Amino acid sequence: MAHTGRCHCGSLAFELDGEIAEVYDCNCSMCRRRGGLLAFVAADALRETGSGTPQTYRFNTHNIDHHFCDTCGIAPYSRGVGPDGVKMACINVRCVDGIDLAALEIVQIDGARL
Repeated sequence: MAHTGRCHCGSLAFELDGEIAEVYDCNCSMCRRRGGLLAFVAADALRETGSGTPQTYRFNTHNIDHHFCDTCGIAPYSRGVGPDGVKMACINVRCVDGIDLAALEIVQIDGARL
């Protein structure tokens, strides 16, 4: 199944292949403040389709490029390398069009301890 999503103003739009059923609610210093629900996917499952250029923020181990819109400030996705060394993408499912958040299994992650 293909999904579409975007930041608030639409300049950072994306398409995503695959089902979204399980998402993560992380309590690290970044996720706790921005309030995203995260789905991790293979890097090639995410295609950037918007006209904007994402800005990037890195922190802690600098393994993840947290992308955000320089117009509206929303962070719809990130790209990085997983613990296994494989490239991955992380989607803020709150930015996915038409997704029923109540239907998702939400897993609590203690990212503050990682």
